[in-house]
Amino acid sequence: MTRSRTLVAGLLLVAAIVATYAPSLRGGFLWDDDLHITANPTIIGPLGLKEIWTTARANYFPLVLTNFKAQHALWGLEPLGYRIVTLACHALAAVLLWRVLLRLRVPPAGAWLGAALWALHPVQVESVAWICELKNTQSAVFFLAAILFWLRWLEARSRERERVEGFPRAHARSYTLALLCALLAVLSKPSTVMLPVALALCTWWRRGRFTWRDLPPLAPFLALSAAVAGWTIWEQKFNSGAIGPEWAQTGLERVAIAGRAVWFYLGKLVWPEPLIFIYPRWSIDPANAASYLGGVAIIAVLAVFIWRRWWAVVLAALYFGALLFPVLGFFNVYFFRYSFVGDHFQYLASMGPLALLAAGLARLPRRFAIGAGGALVAALAFLTLRQIPAYASNEALWRHTLARNPAAFMAWANLGDTLRLAGRPNEAMAAYRSALTLLPDDAPVLNDLGNLLVLSGRPADAVPHFERALAARPGYAEAHCNLGNALRDLGRGDEAMRQFRRALELEPTYGGAHNNLGIQLAETGRFAEAATHFEAALRTTPADAKVRENLVRALHRQALGQIAAQNWPDAIGLLRRAADLEPGSAPVRATLAVALAQAGQLDESVPHFEAAVRLNPRDAELRENFGRVLGVLRRPREAYEQLEEGARLRREAPR
Repeated sequence: MTRSRTLVAGLLLVAAIVATYAPSLRGGFLWDDDLHITANPTIIGPLGLKEIWTTARANYFPLVLTNFKAQHALWGLEPLGYRIVTLACHALAAVLLWRVLLRLRVPPAGAWLGAALWALHPVQVESVAWICELKNTQSAVFFLAAILFWLRWLEARSRERERVEGFPRAHARSYTLALLCALLAVLSKPSTVMLPVALALCTWWRRGRFTWRDLPPLAPFLALSAAVAGWTIWEQKFNSGAIGPEWAQTGLERVAIAGRAVWFYLGKLVWPEPLIFIYPRWSIDPANAASYLGGVAIIAVLAVFIWRRWWAVVLAALYFGALLFPVLGFFNVYFFRYSFVGDHFQYLASMGPLALLAAGLARLPRRFAIGAGGALVAALAFLTLRQIPAYASNEALWRHTLARNPAAFMAWANLGDTLRLAGRPNEAMAAYRSALTLLPDDAPVLNDLGNLLVLSGRPADAVPHFERALAARPGYAEAHCNLGNALRDLGRGDEAMRQFRRALELEPTYGGAHNNLGIQLAETGRFAEAATHFEAALRTTPADAKVRENLVRALHRQALGQIAAQNWPDAIGLLRRAADLEPGSAPVRATLAVALAQAGQLDESVPHFEAAVRLNPRDAELRENFGRVLGVLRRPREAYEQLEEGARLRREAPR
């Protein structure tokens, strides 16, 4: 293929991908995009690159989070930019797949078609239209680049017949780049740890054999994958929380799940309908022999392929199984709480069967191959276009899921959250109640429903929901705090304070509990204690204007008590703190000005009087006080203006 034809073919592939997925660019952030971007303190908060690379914040995807950090610096929280980058990575991965298939000696038409089938297949919509799945598209770029550099190194070694303990001298660059790309792939998504298997399969395919002498070059890749795999197993269990009854399957159950999952994924490639964000979670009966038919069938079919020497099919099958292996149920994955399968899990694995199909079509008579390939590409693009609207927004995603899987508890719960945030409390409560019909003792949903009832003015109805949530999860600080809110609204202040204090015992830095306890203390006149809790809340959420307002009000009320006792230094100190926190508070400025004047600090009181007058120009008493101070300071004209304006305001005031 000439360079110009190669360029045209590449541009055509990219254009088809961009045109098909263009509608996805109009969508917003989805589901756990908040954990990765919009509420991730390493992206939008006080943390940064150090925490991204040295901690497990929002799971350990440091290269993807670094990408998100850079994007946030460029376009903030505008989802369009993030979606463009994710789509661009998908298109680049398709181009790299095309080049890899050519290196594997797939006919040119088949290589291009294989990349197109993979890129345009509707199972990829989940990876392209869900922003946090940049993990998939970015890791695929490095994964395929590693394979491409590896194949270049194999070709060079084959040409030169030069080996030094298995490594060619003249082409170390390709090998080094392959290893570097492998590192970047696992730093983007750990499931790419199966890369060494893919490299071994490529070696076998290109050389027609795989011997012990082929292992040393793979050793660094295997060591890297082993380290990342060990970390990922630990992270999923102890950081992501993939531990508990939902992940307590026996070995036999896991084997049964794996066998069924392989056929499930293959079935979705053959017939992608319906595609669901959350598929029903299977129940596996280890005592039923039929549960293992999937695994037995896999072994039997693979044996037939080997017996018939259908090596291309064997290659595609081994690749498919190897790339699925991390998500077949043998290891705990947090997502398995909802379903044992997900479209995004086969993003890389699906390359094998689809490339095999394309290579097979390319060997048919040219006219038939072009017609069949074109029809297949068009059909997949149509199905992808039809699937994209499901990922336009959270509400669209959850409603699309529930229309096809009404028993998806997580979809009901998240639909409730979405409707609550949209200011539709009645619909949100209905969604939460639907979720509770599936899992009656789910503490977070009980808490969310109770909280909505409190906000809707029904605290008495909310209390039983909080109590059920605490019975299901005794150490649930948020439920204690929200129960306190309900009790306060019911006039049971002492009980409310006990709940707020219990929440703080469980989570000493819980800003919401500090704020609510401060409000309750202020209502009982304990302003000094209230201020202490408001300050603690403000340390946790420094941008919370409501907490700052509560603190300013508490300091102001505390200062008024000191003024009544004529304790001017303490009153002035409290008011200065309040004015620093809220310079635009007219009552604080006015009270500080009067306190300074009463304490004999007349000159210092003037700027505060001036600020208070600017903020509240129709306060007659403030004008009169300011006028008296100006008179004592021998500024008669200004004093007269303030006193005259004060008198005018009193005359105009309604009686």
